[in-house]
Amino acid sequence: MLQLLNELGLMVRPHIYQIATMIVATLLVIYGNELNQLIRRQIAGLHFLLRAIIFVLVCAFGYGYLLVGFTPILSSWLHQIPLHLIAPATLVIVMVLGLLAERKKQL
Repeated sequence: MLQLLNELGLMVRPHIYQIATMIVATLLVIYGNELNQLIRRQIAGLHFLLRAIIFVLVCAFGYGYLLVGFTPILSSWLHQIPLHLIAPATLVIVMVLGLLAERKKQL
């Protein structure tokens, strides 16, 4: 069994960075609406043009920075998972993301 898990880990390990990107992007999709609402409440009293500029900057650069900035950190954390556990851990992470999406009515 350990040999099978190691072989699966060898197949998954080269894709850790893409898996980390998928995790961060999925979390941004699931919780992006809450972040947008928080920002809307903070800038509600400002002029329309300023609100629009802030919103575009946050969506374009803020979310992009979160994705580009946090993906390498998450990838390094995932690389610390032992080889025989990386495939099951990835499966569990994807299932947890699915459950979070289901609870947030994203599915």
